[in-house]
Amino acid sequence: MSRIGKAPVVIPKGVEVSIAGGLVTVKGPKGTLTQKVDSDITVKVENDTVNVTRPTDQKRHRALHGLYRALIANMVKGVSEGYKTTQELVGVGYRAANKGQLLELSLGYSHNITFELPKEIKVTTTAEKGANPTVIMECADKQLLGMVASKIRSLRKPEPYKGKGIKFSGEVLRRKAGKSASKK
Repeated sequence: MSRIGKAPVVIPKGVEVSIAGGLVTVKGPKGTLTQKVDSDITVKVENDTVNVTRPTDQKRHRALHGLYRALIANMVKGVSEGYKTTQELVGVGYRAANKGQLLELSLGYSHNITFELPKEIKVTTTAEKGANPTVIMECADKQLLGMVASKIRSLRKPEPYKGKGIKFSGEVLRRKAGKSASKK
């Protein structure tokens, strides 16, 4: 048995899980999420828990067992608590501002980059004196939030010499030494 797959997903108060025709729907205070489940995998709701089972021990079934259990657990946590990610813009003159769902980034290029965010994501930007500008995003959907955060980071990845670029808060970058002094 998959260690992750056999663990039941506990449903907190205020969250509803329904299964209809291979589609798992999770409703909660932060929103509604749906996930299509493979026809071989069985999902059951029993006594405030969601149990995921597989028919055989084939490699494909074992892989899908843990996958769908993890996706359902992420959906339950997302609609009850939500997910949050923080990114820092490290570099002289790097700025971030948001107007509704439009994120405007100044990243040292000749032009500003305007990034339109999906309506499910709530974004805030901060720019305090003496600190790096930050972009804080909140969403119920972990997959969507991770994909958007990754796309924003790809606009200017941190470089290894000075560390300039967009990095996740708390991320430790591998730094390289620059040119060494001339040999005598």
